[in-house]
Amino acid sequence: MGQPLLHLKLFLVSTLVVLGCTSWIQFVASHQESGDWHCEADEESRVVAEFRPGLVTLDGHADDWENIDGFEFSLLPALDPDHDHEYKGGKMTLKALHDGKDVYFLLQVDGEYLYKKGNDKNCPSVALMFQVGESATYHNMGGCKQSPDACNNKTCRGYEVDIMHFSIGNAIPGRLYGGNPIDNRDGNGGDRFGHLVDLYAWNPHCQNLDGVSPTGNDTAAQNDWRGAWWHSSFATHSGYSDEDSPYSTNGQKGTFYFEFSRALRTMDRLQQDVQFTIGQTSKFSAAFWYPADGNPWHGSGHYTVSCDWVPLDVPPGSSAGVKVVSRSSWDATSGFAFLLSVVSFGVSIFVGYLVHKKNAISFQPIDL
Repeated sequence: MGQPLLHLKLFLVSTLVVLGCTSWIQFVASHQESGDWHCEADEESRVVAEFRPGLVTLDGHADDWENIDGFEFSLLPALDPDHDHEYKGGKMTLKALHDGKDVYFLLQVDGEYLYKKGNDKNCPSVALMFQVGESATYHNMGGCKQSPDACNNKTCRGYEVDIMHFSIGNAIPGRLYGGNPIDNRDGNGGDRFGHLVDLYAWNPHCQNLDGVSPTGNDTAAQNDWRGAWWHSSFATHSGYSDEDSPYSTNGQKGTFYFEFSRALRTMDRLQQDVQFTIGQTSKFSAAFWYPADGNPWHGSGHYTVSCDWVPLDVPPGSSAGVKVVSRSSWDATSGFAFLLSVVSFGVSIFVGYLVHKKNAISFQPIDL
């Protein structure tokens, strides 16, 4: 293949990747901090994913979460966690649970309804970030010191973070987005339909879709996340289609709901997914973008629930309030049943003896 043709082909491939990943590029655009970093994290903040199997339907509605305890967080600017600049719409309530196979999250944030079809930056957006590498920090999205042209899975080994980012500009309320057969067939964490993407990063300037790397792509990767969104101002629960956009009137007061799930364990072999283990604690954070005052949000202009990692506990069923019959109570019940059966057996023998004695005919010898 001639050099000009080869260069053209590489340019086209690069262009397609950029166009297909616009939503996650927006996630890190203009990530510039001003001044020294300071953090006063709440050391008591902790989220528990209760064991509650068969409870949640992934549709964006919060009705089935009603009896799950929520954890309330103030939303502070990610690059300047100052309470004077807290998100004015209210706090974020975060709920989590697991069913032994999948883990589920519900993020709810008060806010006036804003939606502009096809324009992610004029719609609210959310993300979850998890520590993967043991050296990965919350600050600087993993904290690898390498520059964009030098960061890779060798130079930044141990600084990996796992990110799920949902931009709703092309997502219909109540519909499921995330991993789908088409994008997973291509071997990456993209979502061409709703921009609910699965990413990994070493720092704000070194992140990629799962399966995509500076040194080449791995076709075995996929998007392991699923999710949906909703707003309390919607007049119908029967479902929407694309033609119903914008679904509600902008400026309506209410609450945004974002609901997600992912398998506790994935097939990841590239250090790109967090792996949850029942009985152990993971580290995570949640972020929220909102187009305040009619202005579109920018990549680093998001709010977060903490300026450091928040512990996420995934307890086993018995410690999550699930009613389990104890061994001692089972032994007592079994012993009582056994005693009752013995007494019944004895009574039946005694009654049989009395009946036999009453009806018995004495022996009379016969003279011949």
